Amino acid sequence: MATHGARGRSGGRPTLEEVAARAGVGRGTVSRVINGSPRVSDATRAAVEAAVAELGYVPNTAARALAANRTDAIALVVPEPETRFFAEPYFSDMLRGVGAELSDTEMQLLLIFAGSDRERQRLAQYLAAHRVDGVLLVSVHADDPLPDLLAQLEIPAVISGPRSAAETLPSVDSDNYGGGRSAVEHLLARGRTQIAHITGRLDVYGAQRRVDGYRDALRDAGYEVDEGLIEPGDFTEEGGHRAMTDLLTRTPSLDAVFAGSDVMAAGARQALREVGRRIPEDVALVGYDDSAIARHMDPPLTSVRQPIEEMGRRMLDLLLTEIADRRPAVSRGLERRQVVLATELVGRRSS
Repeated sequence: MATHGARGRSGGRPTLEEVAARAGVGRGTVSRVINGSPRVSDATRAAVEAAVAELGYVPNTAARALAANRTDAIALVVPEPETRFFAEPYFSDMLRGVGAELSDTEMQLLLIFAGSDRERQRLAQYLAAHRVDGVLLVSVHADDPLPDLLAQLEIPAVISGPRSAAETLPSVDSDNYGGGRSAVEHLLARGRTQIAHITGRLDVYGAQRRVDGYRDALRDAGYEVDEGLIEPGDFTEEGGHRAMTDLLTRTPSLDAVFAGSDVMAAGARQALREVGRRIPEDVALVGYDDSAIARHMDPPLTSVRQPIEEMGRRMLDLLLTEIADRRPAVSRGLERRQVVLATELVGRRSS
């Protein structure tokens, strides 16, 4: 059987038109398949992919991007200082998930920090020039102007957790309410009655939902919620240490602590040790994230596992869908997608 190999009818490189003729579809359909659009049936996609393989067609990425007004690049934007990004396993796990999903595409990933006003202004100018096809926005605070800027610029975007219950952008998050609830239920089942909570930054919706889960678990078990046992933290080790110190000063009889991150739990552990409180004999300790920190602590830390790498993969999958169809959601008649993934409590010796 004759084969074209890597040459088309003209003797040069196969063209998009030749792929379309071989697959029995139009040129636009071939373009949609190559660009990863979801608006193609499985049978048509298979026919086009077979024609591409038979002809040895290689897309001209630069020309395709120019013609489609695309850059074949997406940005992972972190509105936090670089020091926090490299100190917290959450961010590296998220980046790992995004990178794994992106490896099957031709798109490039840009990592951009926007933790200061100057960095945000520079980022706004960069995005206004439409130098990326889409944005993944990680660690979003309630007053962050970046999501609204992306909407105004009509740049496809997905965020890691909604800013509020009324979020309009696509988001991927873990079940923060259920995670907070399971942490407290676990401690109650261990016979603990004075359970403190070190929160994350409360301008982060996920941190608010963990507090909601903490409160509801206590109420449903018949306990009054002592607001003096709730201490704001900031997701840092120093913040966890400071919060734990303040809690012990107010309520030295507390017998359990649920920290809103493993990093804060590490700080809380240090504060407990400094005053001679044993873990778990005197104070049981539970963290959140189930990061490497939890496994390597002494004693190993009970923690609520959220599937951070999977969150990164799902964020990218949503973003690629948004990029493939740039029409506004209203004109598509679609609701913005809010994906929530399950959490799981992992018990270890700290509780």
